[in-house]
Amino acid sequence: MDNKILEIFIPGPAGRLEAKYYKSKKNTSPIALVLQPHPQYGGTMNNKVVVDIFHTFMENDFSVCRVNFRGVGKSDGEFDNGQGELADAAAALDWLERENFDNSQCWVSGFSFGSLIAMQLLMRRPEINRFIAISPQPNVYDFSFLSPCPTSGMVVYGKKDELVPVEYITELDKRLSSQKGIKVEFQTITEANHFFSKTDDALIKTLDKYIKKETALY
Repeated sequence: MDNKILEIFIPGPAGRLEAKYYKSKKNTSPIALVLQPHPQYGGTMNNKVVVDIFHTFMENDFSVCRVNFRGVGKSDGEFDNGQGELADAAAALDWLERENFDNSQCWVSGFSFGSLIAMQLLMRRPEINRFIAISPQPNVYDFSFLSPCPTSGMVVYGKKDELVPVEYITELDKRLSSQKGIKVEFQTITEANHFFSKTDDALIKTLDKYIKKETALY
């Protein structure tokens, strides 16, 4: 039973939040919160990319949680243009930290719209020490709040992303790489589109390699 992914409900600011949770058997295991893509475009915590990220953290012995934002699935409330979703993410992180108060590292990851919320959460929570942003959309959302970006992390994007012209990613890379003391790695997956259709193996490999490298430091 203790190897199972649990269905849980987390108390959030707009009511309860539906989530999936896996608890590592290892004491002081690192923790990770994984955030879903845009609710108004069919995004949920069961999105394939979100599930892939979740499982990769699981395989690396993290205690990991993925959560449905307000109004998605069985979560209470309704879509709130990012503000409420950020509050939901913060509530989920609070819960995850309470369950794993002896964690050795705290990671946050998100896909598409979820990567925006993950990065905003990162700016507010000094305990987060690594992030993985997948398919961010700097052409749609303003990422200038990341100045400076407080911690090292990785940005993964598809070379064939049909929603984000590559110059926006290059611009983001330039801004984040000029900061001293942190290293943000930009990884492109050659054949991938925004949703990593048919390239999920390459995505998982990239995630796994980065997670192994960064957890070995601890």
